[in-house]
Formats: sequence, C-alpha cells, structure tokens
Amino acid sequence: MTMQRRNLLARAASLALLGACGLAAQAQEYPSKPITLIVSFSAGGNNDLRARQLGMPVGQLLKQTVVVDNKPGASGNIGHEFVSRAAPDGYTLGIGAMGPLAVNPSLFPKMNFGPKDFVPVVLIEKAPLVLVTRTDKPYKSFKDVVAAAKARPGAVSIGNAGTGGAHHLSAELMEDAAGLEMLAVPYKGGGPAANALLSGEIDMMFEQTYAALPSIQAGKTRALAVTSDKRLPSLPDVPTMAELGYPQVTVSNWLGVIAPKGTPKPVVAKLNDAFNKALADPALREKITGPGNVVGGGSPEEFAAFIAAEGKRWSALVKAKGIRME
Repeated sequence: MTMQRRNLLARAASLALLGACGLAAQAQEYPSKPITLIVSFSAGGNNDLRARQLGMPVGQLLKQTVVVDNKPGASGNIGHEFVSRAAPDGYTLGIGAMGPLAVNPSLFPKMNFGPKDFVPVVLIEKAPLVLVTRTDKPYKSFKDVVAAAKARPGAVSIGNAGTGGAHHLSAELMEDAAGLEMLAVPYKGGGPAANALLSGEIDMMFEQTYAALPSIQAGKTRALAVTSDKRLPSLPDVPTMAELGYPQVTVSNWLGVIAPKGTPKPVVAKLNDAFNKALADPALREKITGPGNVVGGGSPEEFAAFIAAEGKRWSALVKAKGIRME
C-alpha cells in the first residue's frame, strides 16, 4: 500500500470519527430549546388530544417545552408537508397519521411529500373501528347485515367520514370480504356521519371506537363488530371481524411521531426513548386503552416497517377500487 493511499485512508477514518463525535455531542446537547409538535388536524380531535397528553411528560423528560401547533387541512397533507420541509434538527416533529403517510400518496393525484421524507420516531397508538347501527334498525348481528345487503344489493346504506378515511376503507374491505354491494354515503367528517347515523339517515357506519362508545353505552346504537385483532375490553361482547370469518377487515387508524428526513440518528434515539417512557406511564396508558385503543411504542425501525406495510396494503386497495381525490 502506498504512503498516499495510507494517508487517504487515515484521513477518511479521522473524518468518520469526527462525524460520529459530532453526532454524539449534538445528541448530548439536544434539546437546547423548545420543540414544536405539529398536528395536521384541528384542535379538539384525537390527534390533538394525544399530542397534548404526550407533550407534557416528554417535555419533562427532555427538560424542554413541547409546543403543540395545529396545521389542519387537505386531509392532513398541509401539516405533514410542513414537517417534511422543516429543518432536520429534532426541533420540529409531527404527529404522523395513517391517512397522510399510508393512504393519501395513492389517493391524491399530486402530493409534495411522501413517507420517504420522514424519519419515523415511534408508534403512539392503534385505534380500531366498530361497525354500529341504530338500535331500532333490524340488524341484530353482522349476519343480518350480510343477509339484507345480499337480498337488496345497493340498498343498505353505510356512511363514512370522507373518501379515503379509515371509515370508508374499512367498509370497502368489508364489502369485498363478504361479497356485498352497499350504498356508500360520504360526509365531511366523523361528526356529521355520526349525526346522520343517529338521525336514521343511514343504516350503519364504521366509527372510531372512542367516538362510538357514548352512543353504544346510552343504548342509542348497537355494535355489530370491531376491526381489532382481538376483542376490546371496552366492548367484550362484540366479536371481531376476524372471528366472523373476515380477517381481511382488521383495521386500525393509527398515530405516531415523525421527524424530517435527515434528523440525526442519536437525536431520533433520544426522542424515541422519551416517548416510550411517556407511553409506559400507567395513567397515560389508561387514557389510550380506556376508549378501546391499543398503546404503541417500540423502535423507530419497527414503526418504519409498519408504515411501509400499511402503505402497501392501502395503496393496493385504493388502486383496485379506483378511489381518487380530485
């Protein structure tokens, strides 16, 4: 080996060592100022609630303030795009959601970001859905739904909270799995869809479990099935779609924490550790599991693999059904 080559290799090794030391020092100093956590949906919703519930304990663990900033619009795309364009320094994070990360890239004709523009930090929760109908409707079980929909194709109505949302996609999966043809009725959000259900305007809908529970408990609606992989403690008598013979209809609307692409690994690791510790707190776990959700946690790599699998799954369905947002 020539002296020149040895010098080049030694220089490269020195630069690599300096880079590693620099990253370690950056992580040790981080955070030195407040962190902004972007929520891509309006204040008061589940995304916003979870961000605020996590913000305080994570801030205490990191010894800095976590500021929640809502940037709603375009089915979550506005807030996610903002995060994708932020400096990759760990001071701008986002609540990553199923729609913008796994569905919207196939649903919208043009998007200015994609999953590759983010570094996954940690999964926060999975929120299964429940198929509900008014108690005065003739559907006492899911078998009744199948019988009615097959007897009158296109007549039994199922509402949703908007094209491409978990409510809508769960219904599409259910119809494919059971061989049904139903009348899809979209609304501008879960609230209007739930109101339509309660007024009798639609026959049924898939609803987020935490949103459906009050009406179920009040006896106004009946739960026919849940989309979780096992029965929920909040609805122990309600079968899963898998139990009914339709494992394809195992669905969760999920949330996690994301950072801009290029955020240093030591910073991501520090954030992951703080969020995992916050999610391990029994009081916070109860707030997540009480209404029927499943607590997340885990490594950035596990969350990245989960996002990739979800993207592949929903992309296939959206393309097969020709679902588009104009």
